[in-house]
Amino acid sequence: MNINRLKEIREDHDFKQVYVAKILKVTQAQYSRYEQGLNVIPLEKLNILANLYNTSLDYLVYRTDERKPYPKPKIEFIDEYIKM
Repeated sequence: MNINRLKEIREDHDFKQVYVAKILKVTQAQYSRYEQGLNVIPLEKLNILANLYNTSLDYLVYRTDERKPYPKPKIEFIDEYIKM
């Protein structure tokens, strides 16, 4: 997976690796390996990063170049989906 965007967006926010690592509850060395593509970053950690950077998972993994997060679904929609 191309993970260059992890470093790019972190630097855009002026965050240090150690700060992001603390949020993810991993060591700075572990986070560095995520950015380098040496270790696969778990989905739960990607989700935390998407929330931290106010973007989508698709943006982080290069499925889109749109930084804006997707709109949150309305509660009514979720209720209707559950009834199906």
